[in-house]
Amino acid sequence: MPLPPAPSKKATILPGSAYDSSASRSSRKPSSRSQAEDTTEPEVHAQARQAPVAQAAPSPAPAPARSRRKTSTQVSSLLTAPAVAPAASPSAAVSETVAPSTARRSTSAKSRPSPAPAPVAVAAPAPAPAPEVVAEVAPAPAVRARKPRSTGPTKLFVLDTNVLMHDPMCLFRFEEHDIFLPMIVLEELDGHKKGMTEVARNARQTSRSLDALAGAQGADIGAGLKLDTTGHREAGGKLFFQTRPLDYSLPTSLPQGKADNQILGVVEALRKLYSPEGQEGQSPREVVLVSKDINMRVKARALGLAAEDYQNDKTLEDGDLLYSGALPLPADFWTKNGKSVESWQTGAHTYYRIAGPIVPNLLINQFVYFEAPGEPSLYARVTEIRGKTAVLQTLKDYAHAKNSIWGVTTRNREQNFAMNLLMDPEVDFVTLAGTAGTGKTLMALAAGLTQVLDDRRYTEIIMTRATVSVGEDIGFLPGTEEEKMGPWMGALDDNLEFLAKGDGGNAGEWGRAATNELIRSRIKIKSMNFMRGRTFLNKYVIIDEAQNLTPKQMKTLITRAGPGTKIVCMGNLAQIDTPYLTEGSSGLTFAVDKFKGWPHSGHITLARGERSRLADFASEVL
Repeated sequence: MPLPPAPSKKATILPGSAYDSSASRSSRKPSSRSQAEDTTEPEVHAQARQAPVAQAAPSPAPAPARSRRKTSTQVSSLLTAPAVAPAASPSAAVSETVAPSTARRSTSAKSRPSPAPAPVAVAAPAPAPAPEVVAEVAPAPAVRARKPRSTGPTKLFVLDTNVLMHDPMCLFRFEEHDIFLPMIVLEELDGHKKGMTEVARNARQTSRSLDALAGAQGADIGAGLKLDTTGHREAGGKLFFQTRPLDYSLPTSLPQGKADNQILGVVEALRKLYSPEGQEGQSPREVVLVSKDINMRVKARALGLAAEDYQNDKTLEDGDLLYSGALPLPADFWTKNGKSVESWQTGAHTYYRIAGPIVPNLLINQFVYFEAPGEPSLYARVTEIRGKTAVLQTLKDYAHAKNSIWGVTTRNREQNFAMNLLMDPEVDFVTLAGTAGTGKTLMALAAGLTQVLDDRRYTEIIMTRATVSVGEDIGFLPGTEEEKMGPWMGALDDNLEFLAKGDGGNAGEWGRAATNELIRSRIKIKSMNFMRGRTFLNKYVIIDEAQNLTPKQMKTLITRAGPGTKIVCMGNLAQIDTPYLTEGSSGLTFAVDKFKGWPHSGHITLARGERSRLADFASEVL
């Protein structure tokens, strides 16, 4: 019997009785790609495999079956027709169509009772069988994996005003927990928004964040504002404002008009509201006050309220965990690794390739040292880490007089480590931490003058520092920017006087030739207040007293560096004078922790003072 001609009309206008989707699908052996993609209707697949199908006689030269992509109005309706349909005549054109709206109803085909399916003849053109038509399901868009949140009960954090003014992004750092802002907090934010101080900027930034949350589409202040509506996906809680008066009672010894006491009253009212004996319909939850004010937290605990400090701004919980930049090798290092160590020499440096359990603990530009009685010492820097091996490079000894820098020689191990970083042109960012008298400023100036006046590596030295007074401020200072910075740069004058004369009066070659005017002409003193927007090209920048900088101020200064610029940050974390800054939240700690392991940065903590025996003893006992 001859085969019928191919259909000339679109499949969408053919009646449903003209074809049998289940039988026709089973008459074709699906390709491996079709089986992988069409996985949404397991029931229809099961029925299709059970239905006996009579296939048309193959043509003399059959073409291999292959999948072909079609749109939703052209693809076969293998998933939409019932499992059983009247037997189609050989002349009936078989063509399937599937629509997105009908694909969901295909699973009901299995539940309908039906007699044994009749065989269906599949139409195909005479020259070759028609290519297989497969319904493809569009893959679902990939969803970015999110950090799993805690499954425990969420807390309600009441924020004090000082937290918002300390970190404007604190609203989005409480993960799945909710935040409550008393009305007096908004009033205090409004009172601190004027001015150009850091506190005023943070207050304005917080107000803008609150306005963006309240103005988001579908925002309802009464039901709480979703904190992730402005793009901060890490915040899964809600923000609640005080929209109605709260009933609370405080001791008569606390003045009712003070802002701190009003916040404590709000916390007390919320604690009663969300307690197990509180208002019906409210699920019990913990209410916690978050404040940077120590006295505020003490008063809250005295009233029986939960209070915590804002910890998210701290880079490290403990200052003792700060990266020191140096690591001692174990006493049995050469005994265990001596046979496997490779060594070679390039120029003035010797290199060692080591392996073993110590390698995972090493970082690029970290210093290692080996000191043991009766054995030669080793002082080296990690220059390469590849897999389970690391390469150590020996150091230049700046403790020897022939390697002195402007008459300055290093007096201990850590100073030699620091001088190697300061004199390395491949290290763009150096951080030095240490107590008073460890030689931070002297070494940085000596290395800077050598590379500016002798090596001509940099054009000039730029020195700045945080202008935070130890005691009472002396008021406005007259003169230009550099003259106003003069009183803050006493350390610079003291060290320049020492460098110009040489160590102990024995002036070196440059110390004899260079005058104070020449040195001063290559040193510029700048204020931090005018750093934004500047770009330093081929400059040697010294940031003194960096422990008094916030992480934001540190970022502002470091990002000023242009091509060929080296930045040296120095500070003593035990002498922080900025309010609300601690060893864990200081900008110096922030920079040390973020830059450790970068191939073009280095850090050293100077441990021993070399100023004088009086200064060393005072640092220990006072």
